[in-house]
Amino acid sequence: MFRVFGLACFFLLAISSCGKSIDSQNRKLADFDDALPPIRLGAAEVNTERLTTENLDGGNWMSHGRTYSEQRHSPLSQISAETISDLGLVWSFDLDTKRGIESTSLVIDGVMYMTSAWSIVYALDAKTGKLLWKYDPNIPKDKQRHACCDVVNRGVAAWQGKIFLGTLDGRLEALDALTGKVEWSVATVDPELPYTITGAPRVINGLVLIGNGGAEFGVRGFIAAYDYETGEEVWKFYTVPGNPENGFENEAMRMASSTWTGKHWEIGGGGGTVWDSMAYDSELDLMYIGVGNGTPWNQSIRSPGGGDNLFLSSIVALRPNTGEYVWHYQTTPGETWDYTATQHIILADLVLEGEMRKILMQAPKNGFFYVLDRVTGELISANNYIDVNWATHVDLDTGRPVEIEGARYPETPAMIFPSYLGGHNWHPMSFSPDTGLTYIPVLDFPAVYAQPENFSYRSAGANLGTDGIIGSLPDAQSERDALRAMMRGRLLAWNPSTNSEAWRVEYTGPWNGGTLSTGGGLVFQGTADSEFVAYKADSGDRLWSFPTQTGVVAAPMSYWIDGEQYISVNVGWGGAYALVFGEYVRAESMPNVSRVLTFKLDSAGQLPPVEWEQKVYFNPPKLEADPETIRRGYRQYMDNCNGCHGLNAVSGLLVADLRGSGYLHDAEAWNSVVVDGALSSKGMASFSELLSREESNDIRAYVIQQAWRGKKVQEEGNLSSGGK
Repeated sequence: MFRVFGLACFFLLAISSCGKSIDSQNRKLADFDDALPPIRLGAAEVNTERLTTENLDGGNWMSHGRTYSEQRHSPLSQISAETISDLGLVWSFDLDTKRGIESTSLVIDGVMYMTSAWSIVYALDAKTGKLLWKYDPNIPKDKQRHACCDVVNRGVAAWQGKIFLGTLDGRLEALDALTGKVEWSVATVDPELPYTITGAPRVINGLVLIGNGGAEFGVRGFIAAYDYETGEEVWKFYTVPGNPENGFENEAMRMASSTWTGKHWEIGGGGGTVWDSMAYDSELDLMYIGVGNGTPWNQSIRSPGGGDNLFLSSIVALRPNTGEYVWHYQTTPGETWDYTATQHIILADLVLEGEMRKILMQAPKNGFFYVLDRVTGELISANNYIDVNWATHVDLDTGRPVEIEGARYPETPAMIFPSYLGGHNWHPMSFSPDTGLTYIPVLDFPAVYAQPENFSYRSAGANLGTDGIIGSLPDAQSERDALRAMMRGRLLAWNPSTNSEAWRVEYTGPWNGGTLSTGGGLVFQGTADSEFVAYKADSGDRLWSFPTQTGVVAAPMSYWIDGEQYISVNVGWGGAYALVFGEYVRAESMPNVSRVLTFKLDSAGQLPPVEWEQKVYFNPPKLEADPETIRRGYRQYMDNCNGCHGLNAVSGLLVADLRGSGYLHDAEAWNSVVVDGALSSKGMASFSELLSREESNDIRAYVIQQAWRGKKVQEEGNLSSGGK
């Protein structure tokens, strides 16, 4: 084998052991109603004991994935296949945003803590939905230009009376759990650099852990730990090496440096941001982080002599108290497709070939499901969970994927499965110790990669290192419609013991929500076409659904108050797919009515009706530009605009569809927005660092052309496609 380097719940919850998983199978909460001394409502007095012992019974949801193992499995069983027909909406809470909602709520002693877009925090009475307090960190709206994948936030952490928030502009803040008042705030990154934070912090032994995003824009990734009382930085672990001439922070960086060529530190720092997944084994005292893509994506530019480029696309084990490196496993050596390993990491104890193993599992973007020994990092198994065409398989002796010739698009464009959004993106999967299955929100569609005509690093913009035009949509609507059939999504039940599929549910499209499994034998998931659904965990049989009025991307959670089990999910359409793939966003995903929806048995609440028309009103000016100008504008648009306004100027309608903009009618008005930043307070930042007025005018010409195209498609009645 290869080697790898090496609220009101007022009761104490008891546990019972289980040999099936790292989380115990426990007695019902009702058995422990009198065991706990009173806890102040809303105090969030979380500590190691409560997280590792009490939390196992499922009454509270105290950490992002409920427990340190991140299984996202609730042992509560009151809501089951036998009772699910009586499940209904008990309360809802409207959020002050129309952008993506990706957070998993915490519920601690009767209080729900959740976040919406723009890093806004809400504290709600978990029984009634009543607002207790709200905190808005007042993110500068033009910061969204550095948010590759929407202005989202995935949640908070709690410890010893404090709620911890990572903000989009790179702050880590501690809030008083009772009032929402800021107790301390620290800048975790250089505010002059294009870092962002969208992930949820974790707290281990009083240290608040947070990573960041921004690899496409040119940063050096790291994860850092901060003292929960003061906000003082305790340690920092970089995920890619810096300039060797400046020395190395530790031996791990020295080792990593030998796997790079060229001068990546001069073109954005290397990337490798830790923007989402973390897990922790308290017995081993090991934390596990998932590391992202490089800057740029294209390895032939980033590291022209090849190399594995550690620790890009890797799972890394660290000591949580010191940040000391222990081992790593790299899922995609020398990645060149944006195949991050930041996807959800789950820990479990499983019997494999007659032996109980402490395992770690992940389904990263690259399409393979990995089972590792979490003590050593040894690869146990790796099978593709969707069809892939960049590699034939993972060699179990070397731990490396066996790549297909041409997959790195050295000279010829290549259509690659899966796309840069992955076979699985950030949407959390879950694991049931009862069924032994992992429930994965799967994406299944390709992307076309090609070498750029030329590349120059832009410190103020995205740096993918691929040809944006070749990677865009074809002009012919018939070809776009053919691609539509390839945009698939599914819920996949995967057996990590055999590394094989157990069952699947096909959806009408991708970008469906994260999952929750429960002790009642259920799996809950929200969908892109505006449903919240419960399935039978062992078979995938559909048992129940609720119309959410908007696409759902966040993962549900469950908790217990006063003898009743609750299921809660945060809804609101958004994220990378919703922004970029406007051509294929379904009408059912919109409008974005962002809410908290909470359910229990014997409830029958209803949502108010919503009126929504998914349509762009076209009134473009006369197209006067020549084809060469339009082509230049096309390239500039794809390099600078498509991440928010959509491929080929077709918006997913979370932000303005430029084809319907009144600014198209006047070049100076257009430039006042694009170059001068006239709408920066509303989120449209100035692009003066990246675009001249002439280049901005070229983009305007291209958008005018696309507006006329969209008008034609709309008039022909194809409202489900690029015409909108």
